[in-house]
Amino acid sequence: MYSFSRRFVFGLFPFLLLAPALHLHAQTAAGTIAGTVTDGSGAVIPGATVTIENPVSGLKRSATTDSAGQYKFTNLPFNPYHLVVQAPGFAKFSADVPVRSSVAVTPNIKMQVGGASTTVTVTGDDLVENETSLHTDIDRNLIEKLPLESSSSSVSSLVTLSTPGVAADSNGLFHGLGDHASNSFSVDGQPISDQQSKVFSNQIPSNSIQSIQVIAGAPPAEYGDKTSLVIQVTTRSGQGLTKPTGSITTSYGSFGSATGGFDIGYGSQKWGNFFELDGLNTGRFLDTPEFVVFHDKGNQQNVFDRVDYQFTPVDAVHLNLNYSRSWFQTPNSYDNLNVLDQFGNNVGNTDQKSKIQTFDIAPTYTRIMGKNSVLNFGPYIRKDSYQYFPSENPLADLGPPNLQNQTIGQYRTLTNAGVHSDLTYTRGNQTIKGGLLYAQTFLRERDDLGIVNPTFNSPCVDAGGTPVDGFLSPSECAAAGYQPNSAFNPVLLPFDLTRAGGNYNYFGHADVKELALYIEDSIKAGNWLFNLGIRGDIYNGLASASQAEPRLGASYSFKRTNTVLRASYARTLETPFNENLVLSSQGCANEVLSPLLSCTAGVQGTLRPGFRNEFHAGLQQAFGKNLVFSGEYIWKYTHNAFDFSVLGNTPITFPIDWHNSKVPGFALRADVPDFHHVTAFVVMSSVAARFFPPQVAGAGATVGQPGLPFRIDHDERFNQTTHVQYQLPFHWSPWVGFNWRYDSGLVAGSAPCYNPLSNDPNSACADTSTTLNGQPAVDLSGLTADQQAEAGLTCGGIKATPTTPLPSPCLASEYGSTLLRVPAPGTGDNDRNPSRIRQRNLFDVSFGDDNLFQGDRYKWSLQVTGVNLSNKTALYNFLSTFSGTHYVTPRSLTAELGFHF
Repeated sequence: MYSFSRRFVFGLFPFLLLAPALHLHAQTAAGTIAGTVTDGSGAVIPGATVTIENPVSGLKRSATTDSAGQYKFTNLPFNPYHLVVQAPGFAKFSADVPVRSSVAVTPNIKMQVGGASTTVTVTGDDLVENETSLHTDIDRNLIEKLPLESSSSSVSSLVTLSTPGVAADSNGLFHGLGDHASNSFSVDGQPISDQQSKVFSNQIPSNSIQSIQVIAGAPPAEYGDKTSLVIQVTTRSGQGLTKPTGSITTSYGSFGSATGGFDIGYGSQKWGNFFELDGLNTGRFLDTPEFVVFHDKGNQQNVFDRVDYQFTPVDAVHLNLNYSRSWFQTPNSYDNLNVLDQFGNNVGNTDQKSKIQTFDIAPTYTRIMGKNSVLNFGPYIRKDSYQYFPSENPLADLGPPNLQNQTIGQYRTLTNAGVHSDLTYTRGNQTIKGGLLYAQTFLRERDDLGIVNPTFNSPCVDAGGTPVDGFLSPSECAAAGYQPNSAFNPVLLPFDLTRAGGNYNYFGHADVKELALYIEDSIKAGNWLFNLGIRGDIYNGLASASQAEPRLGASYSFKRTNTVLRASYARTLETPFNENLVLSSQGCANEVLSPLLSCTAGVQGTLRPGFRNEFHAGLQQAFGKNLVFSGEYIWKYTHNAFDFSVLGNTPITFPIDWHNSKVPGFALRADVPDFHHVTAFVVMSSVAARFFPPQVAGAGATVGQPGLPFRIDHDERFNQTTHVQYQLPFHWSPWVGFNWRYDSGLVAGSAPCYNPLSNDPNSACADTSTTLNGQPAVDLSGLTADQQAEAGLTCGGIKATPTTPLPSPCLASEYGSTLLRVPAPGTGDNDRNPSRIRQRNLFDVSFGDDNLFQGDRYKWSLQVTGVNLSNKTALYNFLSTFSGTHYVTPRSLTAELGFHF
């Protein structure tokens, strides 16, 4: 397979370079509409007003023709637009203009003499798109007004709330269409496929973004690597802003959260510069394992600069520069307070911290080759530096035995360097695309680990088999009346800090090389649209793989009923996550790391790329001019399906690999573009994430031991978001926005329950099923009092507290939870009925005014945002194998004041 794909890819390479009719349109996701307005005799009309609008995304822009009758709109997301031209003494002109590539669309307009009209009519035809893939468009207006839960990961919050098929997780993480965070970003054409949660990296600041398009359908051939969701980001530009335009904002809110920001755009028709600077300081940076927030301070700073310059009418450059830094504490639970060493001495509270620095440099050169072709060429480099600091006294890092037995410090870097090139050729109803991408990822991982639990590797045990501390060798046990511990591992003794040992120092590195070539043809034939493509990928890292990946899509538009039917297929190469990839791949072969990483016997170390087949079928339907509905059915099969495991109570996670996964489900979206100044959308989905053992690579997994299928911890039966926004139709026009988010609850596989293996070979409760006086009972001894309280566990109507555990065992008939949905006794099954987080409804609101004092050139704005208005106590997850335990944000209020010029 490798040699075949290599011949395929390199055989395709010269064809891509030499074929004059090829569109090497890689990730540059911005288009242009430009033209000239004339009268019936061909004379130009200066001063005409040209407006383009996409009523679904909310994008609306206007321009005035210059002395030559010319107009131009740049930096446009790929979408259809309704274009309207109005001029005194002439009849209104309107047309639908689709923008599907970076080749400029040039509708030259002839106006007819007649009465002027100021009404722009939107019809059902303007609401539907004849496209083969489901996607969601997010414009600047929604970015500014949607009430968001997190300021430090606002892009993640935007995608989670506005895109169907997305399961919300803690700390800005989201899972698209049943896969574990298998998402790719494309920022002005630059591919970013590494994790963007705030415990991994720093995201691009939302204030630098003009628009976002999220592709949830089968990915086009230009995208690979991680494609459950493809998030195309178009940044803001200063080109065309002939007056300095920008804003200064500041906000303050709950948890002492304070922000400040400044942005400015300025330029001409040939050049432009957009600059953005912002900062955040808060007492709740990460989601916490307790509803009460403590030890959770953090701050973040972002600098973004975009420079555009047009050398000649056919040559231009575009440069993105970005630097971000974040520092934050790892939130504590009550178990992390007043930690005691083996002698009973109080060594203080756990005090673990992280620092992440990210820089990005991405220039792009653009060459217009005739009126039908555009060539782009873009090198880039992006680096994440992650530092994790243990407590000053490493013994204070001791957590519950089921969670953390070691202290750890880490310095890890992930550097992406690469180049992408793309050429676009459009003629008539056909657009041909092709492109190449070469990327190299340099991984450097340094970890310092030491054991801080005196009973984790004790040489001696008592008569009952309980480990005891205070000994260095099994030979010392008998004299003290104890027995040697058969599980004692002498290799770990030099790294046991409770026995005068020191830290174990690990250094791992890898260089991952990836090459991709693709070609895609988009053909419009009457009411049909066909997208035909193929992609070739070569991956060479700790393991090697290659794949030829066909991508097919077709859609048909019923004009009379404003209906679009679509179907698509994609085969993709799924590559391992890069974060701690070396540690996970090599750690289980290391005699020191293997027991510390909870390696599973018989599992190979190195993670290998997998492959996926996915099928999509959907429709889009407009109802009149005020409602449009989109729906899609998804079925995906992945061989070598990736997941994450976590190291103790830290944000340090590493990838693991399961044999395969099957993901069926549906995603729905409905939009109300504008109905009497009300705009609204609803997104909802139900996606099953069924994974199948065995674990085939990586370290540290705790599920799937029976060898039967199970629901992964990001499986969720149903979720939905409803957003409604209303703007008063007056000269003084404040607005209000409202969110309702419903989540049925992720899987909580660590929750105790009752269903013995004798009753169900795939029981989710095997380790906690027992009896009490001959009656079914649940063993709760594996959880601390605080963990029981975090999960809201009850026994006989009594609720656990952080200091008082429930009696164990507890009769199954008297056992329950206020925060988890525990299966009824005898029904807990890893696949059909696992324990889950209890369902939650969260309500958010924002309201404000964009022009408080009715200024013209200078404007003041005020916005107030409330998150979790009902102060709902709810969990994201509980002892998840990926991220541990986290609560949703308690009620928080934030006020933002802005000055705009």
